Amino acid sequence: MTAARRPLLPWLVWGVAVVAYVIAVVNRSSLAALGPATQEHFGIDATALSMFAVIQLVVYAGLQIPVGTLLDRFGPTAMILSGGILMLTGQLVMATVHDVRLAILARVLVGAGDACTFISVIRLLPEWFALRQLPVVNQITALLGQVGQLISVMPLALAVSVFGWTVGFAGVAAVGLLIALIGAVVLRDAPGRGTAVERMLGRIGRMSRGARSFAGHESTAELGAVAPPPTELVSIVGVRGAAAPPAGFWRRLRILLRIPGVRLAFWIHFTPPFAANVLLLLWGTPFFTGGVGLSPTASAGLLSLAVVASMVAGATLGPLTSRFMERRVWVVLVGSCAVMLVWVVTLLWPGSPPFAVLVVLVLVVPVGGPTSMIAFEVARSHTPRSYLGLATGFVNMGGFIATLIAVFLIGLTLDLQGAGEPENYSLPAFRWAFATQIPIWLLGLAMILLEMRRTGRWMNRHGRSLR
Repeated sequence: MTAARRPLLPWLVWGVAVVAYVIAVVNRSSLAALGPATQEHFGIDATALSMFAVIQLVVYAGLQIPVGTLLDRFGPTAMILSGGILMLTGQLVMATVHDVRLAILARVLVGAGDACTFISVIRLLPEWFALRQLPVVNQITALLGQVGQLISVMPLALAVSVFGWTVGFAGVAAVGLLIALIGAVVLRDAPGRGTAVERMLGRIGRMSRGARSFAGHESTAELGAVAPPPTELVSIVGVRGAAAPPAGFWRRLRILLRIPGVRLAFWIHFTPPFAANVLLLLWGTPFFTGGVGLSPTASAGLLSLAVVASMVAGATLGPLTSRFMERRVWVVLVGSCAVMLVWVVTLLWPGSPPFAVLVVLVLVVPVGGPTSMIAFEVARSHTPRSYLGLATGFVNMGGFIATLIAVFLIGLTLDLQGAGEPENYSLPAFRWAFATQIPIWLLGLAMILLEMRRTGRWMNRHGRSLR
């Protein structure tokens, strides 16, 4: 096959975008294996430690819709680069302060930058890849992003213990700066669009002008089944007789949310991933060391295994959902139930759960992360292209709203039991704390089933075939 038929630039753009996402995950989860160290560094209890993650996630989730709107206006490249600058600034602050209030400001900056990154990468992919490639490419993107979790669990924690807090977090900021500079000369919003540097200089290079994409070569049948609905559909869903999509932000959002497939995508992203986020972002190390009584080395090994399990699940689910698109929501339901079941078994185990049970826990729970990526495929099938950034931001809020609720409730429940500090951690306290996740699962599963029925009726009315 000739080079003209196998363009390389889409893979280069995707590669740099994925690395930017990896760095965003490193920034997001930089406290994952540093919970006790963070409490010692700032002299805080469990609720205050939870607030580091909660505030970061509140900022992340709260900015998804505004960032989605900016994404539709300014494009993915500008948002990815802006996010990188915000995160490296936040990590520089985190590296140099001892005041809790300034540390919270640092996590706000990290959360804001993180909010710009993932949905921008997801929005970038349809411009460069064919519709049938997107489920696989999306899952590989999420899979590679988990490398950031591994870096946080092992190398970053090791760097902080060996070289100190300041050097560890400053190093993360330095890597972020390097990736932002590379992104400025490589990333392009779409074929024919210039890089950030080219647009600043007012000169579009030959590579940008001659760029080719994998998109646009699908068969009519594929387009009919997988492609998003036309923009004109929002006038049917929203205000009768409207000739064009409304320009106002709140009106656009209200009309978008009247499409049940978008709401279904939100709950799909809400339900499966939060348990894995709880383990990997904050509470995994305290639970394994302070609750179960494992050594820090064993705890780090389990968290690393969880990341590997998430990567394997992503590599499996991508081809699976691409092959069986019409069953993708059922994959979400099965995956969510499996995650909930393995947690319930772990919490109800008489005495301390054996190491084998913990291994099963860290192998199953991370499946929720890749499973939640199906939400973006569902959203893309139901969202007109001109609304896609806004819809992606709204859907991406789901998992992080669930995560921040779970993270906060776990910390609060520990404190209410007098077990909010490392020296007071206990397995019974963690059992009650982690049990607060169950109502979140039940809510998410109920809403998925409800919105599935509504989406089915909507598809029948509007001649759509793929839920």
